[in-house]
Amino acid sequence: MSDDGAPSSPSGDHPLRVAVVGAGPAGIYAADALTRQDAVPVAVDLIDRLPTPYGLVRHGIAPDHPKMRAIRDTLHHTLEHPRVRFVGNVEVGVDIPLEKLRAHVDAVVYTYGAALDRHLGIDGEELPGSLAATEFVAWYCGHPDADRERVEAALAGVRNVVVVGVGNVALDVARVLARTADELEPTEMPQHVLDALAATPVEQITVIGRRGPAQATFTTQELRELGELAGATVLVDPADLVLDPDSEERAAADRVVSRNLAVLRNWVTHTREPGRTRLTLRFYRRPVRLLGVDRVTGVEVERTAVDGDGRAMGTGELEELPADLVVRSVGYRGLPLPGLPVDERSGTVPHHAGRVLRGGQPSPGEYVAGWIKRGPSGVVGHNKHDARESVASLLADAAEGRLAVRGPVGDLVQELIRRGADPVLLDDWRAIDAAEKALGATRGRARTTLHERESLMAAIRAAAARA
Repeated sequence: MSDDGAPSSPSGDHPLRVAVVGAGPAGIYAADALTRQDAVPVAVDLIDRLPTPYGLVRHGIAPDHPKMRAIRDTLHHTLEHPRVRFVGNVEVGVDIPLEKLRAHVDAVVYTYGAALDRHLGIDGEELPGSLAATEFVAWYCGHPDADRERVEAALAGVRNVVVVGVGNVALDVARVLARTADELEPTEMPQHVLDALAATPVEQITVIGRRGPAQATFTTQELRELGELAGATVLVDPADLVLDPDSEERAAADRVVSRNLAVLRNWVTHTREPGRTRLTLRFYRRPVRLLGVDRVTGVEVERTAVDGDGRAMGTGELEELPADLVVRSVGYRGLPLPGLPVDERSGTVPHHAGRVLRGGQPSPGEYVAGWIKRGPSGVVGHNKHDARESVASLLADAAEGRLAVRGPVGDLVQELIRRGADPVLLDDWRAIDAAEKALGATRGRARTTLHERESLMAAIRAAAARA
């Protein structure tokens, strides 16, 4: 702030203070983009409601994908940057109102993702034994908010599973359920997850998609992995791979679709093998009702056809699939943050080039990146370009005088403590990290995830007591 009290341009002594809300990939990429440039001096507080960073890299990528989860090693470097401060275990809107946060910083970048699942909207969806993929994934990844009791009750005694959806998350769910105990043992999953999955005698998993294989959104790498499972055989109905002219055109124009079809066609000769889990991929089916009284016993599905616009249309042909467990994986949507506009239909924050729009106009000092900006699409790496666009808008606003340093208003962490919050900083996260590695080492693993918030905080306290 200048001598006359007016906001001033950022400088080395008084950098632009930016809060990034959400410490997943989008948030960390935003912090990286902010600190990689020298034109506008910045100081970043990377805030997350969990005591741990990395978002969906930690709590969304399946633990049997260690190479994909290794992106944490890259994201970690940004956390170590001297102009970045990790502030975990802080929920904006609860521990501090949004307007108070904005008063402590010069700009805010919202990158808190899209955590809510989408519903099927059919009868029986609320029966015990019906889960959202978000619930199941949170459970097997060791998310502190996972409803362990609900998920494990749904898994008890399950033999037949139906997974609704043909994206990567749906394949993750199917693959994890089809894995043998020996395949899962080396992973970072919490021990109670490994024990529950080992005790689940799954015999048949059916993955259904309402459109055809040319419209499926899974990647070829995820698809191929199904054929590499030690204890499962993948089955595909050759009739589902007969394409209409529009789908043929799509396959010819899209290499991913073409490769997916090649993988699927290699599996049409597979037959059921005794003693192995049957993992069946079925297309042109949509669920119309979950069957059962006290819990799910099956799924009524309708045969579909894809019209010229790529929409699935019902044909009236019905069949029943046996199911003790149904997991829906039909998309995510964003949560509204108190005080932040979110479009109810898209589940995203209205924006222009990453600048948050309020009443159709850019809101000074507010930006958005990641899934809450563009919707739940793409892989982890897509967040890098997305974050860079939003940060470019922020830096342009600073360079053109639309953003300025308002002067000291007190340290954010001290304000949070004053409000009764218990912020987790980088050294605290290091203590959690070390505790998880030590726990994993007791069973010959690289890491075992601590899943309870109290366990995470206890690791911090134990490290502090040893210091």
